[in-house]
Amino acid sequence: MLHDISTDLDDPPAFEAVLPLRKGARNPPHHGGEKVAAEQRQAYPWLKPLFLEAAPAEVTAAAERMMRQMGWQVVAVDAGRGRLEAVATTRWLRFRDDVVVRIRAEGGKTRVDMRSKSRLGKSDLGANARRIRAFLRALASGV
Repeated sequence: MLHDISTDLDDPPAFEAVLPLRKGARNPPHHGGEKVAAEQRQAYPWLKPLFLEAAPAEVTAAAERMMRQMGWQVVAVDAGRGRLEAVATTRWLRFRDDVVVRIRAEGGKTRVDMRSKSRLGKSDLGANARRIRAFLRALASGV
């Protein structure tokens, strides 16, 4: 019954720029906390942050390109803070899911965390986890 997936369960990236677009959404923008995190750990133990050798600015630019290539509506890019937000629309039912990517230097590498959350529904049937996996794989091969 998951609809909010993050690569960082201790400090999930928060939504900011997409908040006005979420007006009226059935699912609130905040993360569900440890209960949701525990469910995600069990369902998707392989979902982890991505670490890259490239500089944060280079990764941010590549992430924006990747979002646009995937057909997402890019809502905000803040290269200085290493934050990008977008809306991904599902193909068949046209559900809108919100995405935030956080990029920061860590331990001599660049860490990429991502969160994807459905605006409605109790379960996304794995769509958000698949979206994150596809995006991070594409980003890793495109930087």
